[in-house]
Amino acid sequence: MKKLALAAILVATQVFAVSAFAQDKTRADVKADAASANKAGAIPHGEESGKAAAAKSTKARADVKADASAANKAGAVPKGEASGDKPAAKSTMTAEEKAAARAKRKADAAAANKAGAIPKGEASK
Repeated sequence: MKKLALAAILVATQVFAVSAFAQDKTRADVKADAASANKAGAIPHGEESGKAAAAKSTKARADVKADASAANKAGAVPKGEASGDKPAAKSTMTAEEKAAARAKRKADAAAANKAGAIPKGEASK
């Protein structure tokens, strides 16, 4: 009798479990809906939050090219590195001066660390 009751309970739970996962749409319907939503742009890609409106230019292409060419000839367009800053000049310190400056920085850091002026761990951020 117990086996019959256990089997009835098992069958009943299986029927409810299968019906809980039943869907109204078929796989093909879901794929078609996803494809149409993707084509319409309703599904964002990556980290974008939506499509941005394309900027419309008020100038003709030839005018824009002429302006760019004129700016290039005038030197207003930076070449190479965009910052335009030149790298810092090499140090003129001697090896002894560099060693003394490094030792001073190390001593200052050690003193600040000992005094507790430098926070420790990730909580310091």
